[in-house]
Amino acid sequence: MASIKTEQPPGSLLPQGPSIVLPGDLLPAPGTRLVTDDDDAFITTSTTAPVIKLGPGLLVDDDSIGAIKAGILKHTPTGNRWWVESNQRRYVAAQGESVVGVVISKSAEHYKMDIGAAQHALLGVLSFEGASKRFKPDIKIGSLVYCRVSLANKDMEAELECFNPTTMKSDGYGELKNGFAIKTSLGLARRLLDPKTLILRLLGQHTPFETVIGMNGKIWVDSESPKKIILICNAIKNSEFLSDTECKTMVKTVIEKL
Repeated sequence: MASIKTEQPPGSLLPQGPSIVLPGDLLPAPGTRLVTDDDDAFITTSTTAPVIKLGPGLLVDDDSIGAIKAGILKHTPTGNRWWVESNQRRYVAAQGESVVGVVISKSAEHYKMDIGAAQHALLGVLSFEGASKRFKPDIKIGSLVYCRVSLANKDMEAELECFNPTTMKSDGYGELKNGFAIKTSLGLARRLLDPKTLILRLLGQHTPFETVIGMNGKIWVDSESPKKIILICNAIKNSEFLSDTECKTMVKTVIEKL
């Protein structure tokens, strides 16, 4: 994600709520609110202006921020990140995003990964916690790996890593063993990462399971038996266009089959 500093007078704070942007829209615009109330105290000079990290769908052009695809403008307070959420077909790698990839080939220096983007991504053999030239992970072709995009550029292959750059620990990244992976839309994958999404909490109330959600639309699920894994995967995919009430009814039906 790109990091920039912006200056907005206190009176320019915009109302909260979801906002739809179209390609070519300049931000901030009515209804977008690129600056939050918490930033108001810091908006004094250019040296103290809040840092905004831009994700997919937003682009910096000179001193302005513009939308390059249609969708809903989203924000997370962690790191003050902004991006445009849309249900596009192909994943576009963005720095800092977590993805689930498949190893399609390997060499002495890196693994070539399929993350659903236009180009394959590269995962270095030393991009793991505790890895060295003498002790390298041995991941087989066809294995699933949960990793983080460390470098993304539209003109070159994305680079991946399997550790948190802040803690230098794996923090859950690495090879995914057992379980089953499904492909969903990018919009559903991003919604499942929202704690307010109901479907995963409903399923967790009835049966234990593990899940890893990649922002590239690949979701890995593991549970006690193959039957439960299949039912959970089907429930997740079917929840995409259901309301909360419909999700509750669907989960009740699914649990009756266990």
